[in-house]
Amino acid sequence: MRHIPLSDFAKEHGHTKAAQMLGCTQGALSKAIRVGRDVVVTEHADGKYTAEELRPFPVQSAKRTAA
Repeated sequence: MRHIPLSDFAKEHGHTKAAQMLGCTQGALSKAIRVGRDVVVTEHADGKYTAEELRPFPVQSAKRTAA
């Protein structure tokens, strides 16, 4: 398995082809890169690709208020 940052994966394959390979739109892929989402693409032994976003848990929202 090989792990590749989303931006590098998009550079390697082109945004349109990379989006197709991951099952999303080119716009969604470009926005994820533009806003700096921490997405890692995994190349599996069978030649397929999956992507996962690394996020802290639990996600803390600045707008959340105590009840």
